[in-house]
Amino acid sequence: MTKFKQLALTLVALVTALGMGACSAGSSSTTAGVTTTAGGSTAAGSDLAESSAAGEQTTAAGSTTADGDRIKIGLVFSLTGATAISEQCMYNSAILALDEINAAGGIGGRQIDYIVKDYATDADTAVKVVKDLILQDQVSAIVGLYTSASRVAVEPVLEEYKVPLVYPTFYEGETPNPYVIYTGAVPNQQGDYFIPYLMDNVSRNFYLIGTDTTYAATINEQAKVKLAELGGNLVGEELVSSDTTDFSDVIAKIRNQTGDEGCVIYANLNGDSGTAFYTQFHAAGLADNYTIASFIMDESFSTALGDAAVGTYACVNYFNSIDTPANSAYLKSYAAEFGEDQAKAVTAVGESTYDAVNLLAQALEKSGSDLSADTILANFDNLTFDAPQGTIKVDPETHHIYCKARIGLVQSDGSIKVVYETDDVIKPEPTR
Repeated sequence: MTKFKQLALTLVALVTALGMGACSAGSSSTTAGVTTTAGGSTAAGSDLAESSAAGEQTTAAGSTTADGDRIKIGLVFSLTGATAISEQCMYNSAILALDEINAAGGIGGRQIDYIVKDYATDADTAVKVVKDLILQDQVSAIVGLYTSASRVAVEPVLEEYKVPLVYPTFYEGETPNPYVIYTGAVPNQQGDYFIPYLMDNVSRNFYLIGTDTTYAATINEQAKVKLAELGGNLVGEELVSSDTTDFSDVIAKIRNQTGDEGCVIYANLNGDSGTAFYTQFHAAGLADNYTIASFIMDESFSTALGDAAVGTYACVNYFNSIDTPANSAYLKSYAAEFGEDQAKAVTAVGESTYDAVNLLAQALEKSGSDLSADTILANFDNLTFDAPQGTIKVDPETHHIYCKARIGLVQSDGSIKVVYETDDVIKPEPTR
């Protein structure tokens, strides 16, 4: 995705001011390209990594062991940059899973060394650090990345050097790559259920608004197809530049086009735009007739936005309010490592990262001493994992996961209540 999901820099500032950085604990002072290698243990403080200039490497004791007793993998997340607020939870969840796997004996008795790179929400930096992981650190696999722009940018590198990436973010579901395993939802596991629910329970009128990116444009096109199929009403569509922060004209246009009848505002806005739109919509007092519905909404965003998020809808495969034994265990372990407040803001992409690491561990276990990309990728076929969201399975045809669709409604305390979920997991149907 050329992400609508890049949460606003202003939101980062807001979260910092409120002392609630989304899923943020254990973050260190880091700049783009820093490398931190660890031998399977991570503290929740600044000893994780020292401040480093771009491209420098900071190595923890034991992490550079290059013998048959250890396996190296790379972690690539934005610990700085516009999407750090979302990716900190992903990073924390990856570390949690790796610590649990190593504590349980590792992979066939071999410990996992993880090497962390910060790509700072920049696609060019993502390419550089992924090359470093492959050529300098000689990792066997990589977990991470959040934006579609970064994922697409590194795909030629993965293909050239034949190293698999496990990508833990929901995305637009188009042109999947054979060197990527996808542990987030795709549109047939989100929008195909979200739009019918909203039509039945909110309004048959839809106004589509998004940042002028490939992701938002694609999601809007998919929404228009579904609306036409179900007899919904498309009352307007707007794509805005990523630096748009004044939505007074757009809100007036939405109000003028639908009047008292109202509509669903299907919003896929990234960066400062997302924060500005929710805040200005709330200030306009339109919630009685107009309802925002978005894939962007998660527990970190809802907690940070406060009242501006209440009563809006989200659709992903995981909310942290899910009542399963695996989710209870995950949140308990997360709280023990990163704090109770941070566990309350665990998000779908954080949970998908936890799943990604555990599925990779299974594939590595099956691969034995042959850690070639072909072997690792083949060993993902039909893997299952008792994930916090429920049991998931890797589809051997597409290397995406079977998962449930869930729709949530933001509550006054910032939590997201599940108001709908499918009975069974859904086969992924990415567009090739």
